[in-house]
Amino acid sequence: MTSSSGSLPQRDRGREDIRVLVTGASGNTGRQIARRLVDLGLRVRTATRSHEAPGAAPEHVRFEWTDPSSHDEALRGADRIYLVAPAYVDDPSTIMLPFLARALDLGVQRFVLLSASVIPEGAPGLGLVHRFMRERAPEWTVLQPSWFMQNFLTEKHHHGAGLLREGRIATATGDGRVGFVDTVDIAEVAVRALCDAQSHDTVHVITGPEALSYGEIASILSRVTGRPMRHEAIDIADSCRRMVASGMPERYAQFLAHLEDLIRQGAEDRVTSTVLNVTGRPPKTFEEVARTHLRAETANSTTPP
Repeated sequence: MTSSSGSLPQRDRGREDIRVLVTGASGNTGRQIARRLVDLGLRVRTATRSHEAPGAAPEHVRFEWTDPSSHDEALRGADRIYLVAPAYVDDPSTIMLPFLARALDLGVQRFVLLSASVIPEGAPGLGLVHRFMRERAPEWTVLQPSWFMQNFLTEKHHHGAGLLREGRIATATGDGRVGFVDTVDIAEVAVRALCDAQSHDTVHVITGPEALSYGEIASILSRVTGRPMRHEAIDIADSCRRMVASGMPERYAQFLAHLEDLIRQGAEDRVTSTVLNVTGRPPKTFEEVARTHLRAETANSTTPP
C-alpha cells in the first residue's frame, strides 16, 4: 500500500503510543527520519554508536551492531524499526539476521529496511535480510534507493572530496547513467512506510527524476559552483586502488568498484515514480539539491559566530 495525499498526516490519537527505533540515526536518512517522526507525534528512540543523541528525539541509546549486549536495550518496547546496515561490512546479513530474530521475539511488528537499488531479494548480504523480512516480519517495507545525490556534495564522501578539493571525480562508471536521489526524498518515503496506518508490505525502488552520468553530474556542479569540474573514466582496478588509498577497507572497495562497472553496463539507468506515488510530490533534481546545498553553505559561512 502507498499513500499520495501530498502531505504527511498530522498528529492523531494513538500515534503517541507507537515507539519507533531508528538505527543509523546520525546518518544521511536516519537523522531526517527521526526528526520527522518526532514532529508527527510518534515516540522515537534513536540508536547510534555514540552515547550522545544526534538530534531532537527524547530517547537515545548507544547501539553497536557487533555488540549484542546493546541490542535488547535498543529494542525494549519498540513497535517499529528503521534499519540501516552496519557501514563497510561486505555481508551485513550475518550481523543483522540475529538482531531481526531477536526483535521479532520481543514483539516488534513493522520493519523498514534501507537497502539499495542494485541488491535484489536473496542476494548475499542485504538481499538475505530482505528475504528474511518478507518471509518472517508481520509488517515490512524494503527501500531500494538509487545512489545518493549528497555523495557529491560533502567531502566526507570520496566522490565529494575529489570534486570539491580537486575539481574532478574518477570512477569506472564510464558513460553509464544513474537515477541519483535526494536523501530527503528517501527519508520522506521511509517516514510514510513507518507512519501509515497500513503497512506497505512491498519494495520501493526510489530514484530522482532523471538519470545522469557522472560526467553530467560534474557539469551540473560546474554550473552551480562556477568552478570547473570533470569526470575521469578509469578501470575497475584503478577505482578500487583509489578507494583503498582513501581509507576504505579493501573488500568493500572491491564491492563498490564492481557496482561502478554495473553502472557502466546500464544497470542503474532508470527512473521511478515512487517518490511521487508515496509522498504526493515529485522528487528533487540534482541541480535543485546542489543549489540548495550551496545556499546553505554560503549562509553558514557568512553567519557571524
